[in-house]
Amino acid sequence: MKALTANRLDDGEVVFWNDTGWVDRFSKAQVWDDADAAERAEGHAKALQTEVVDPYLIDVEPVEGGYAPVAYRERVRALGPSNKLDHGKQAEGGVDVELMAHAHGVARSSGRINLIKRK
Repeated sequence: MKALTANRLDDGEVVFWNDTGWVDRFSKAQVWDDADAAERAEGHAKALQTEVVDPYLIDVEPVEGGYAPVAYRERVRALGPSNKLDHGKQAEGGVDVELMAHAHGVARSSGRINLIKRK
């Protein structure tokens, strides 16, 4: 399964694609189980790079309540800054934080982002 991510051009915020355009929360991202459809969406996004920088596909996996990125790097990007837990998306809480807390696989960590837990 795949999702499409990039950084917003005007402020550098991590964003994700859904049917309505770019959104700033991973929980609102569109997830494709069809690789061809995901690649078409990526190609479309790359052709229209006036809002975002370097759109690319990421692997996602089903977790309790939705999906989570497979790669540790993408989980960090989805939660916002990792240098402090009291700002960014992780401080705001919500569905995104819950999804990362239930994530499994090689990207688990008990490091600085305590919301990505080892199981």
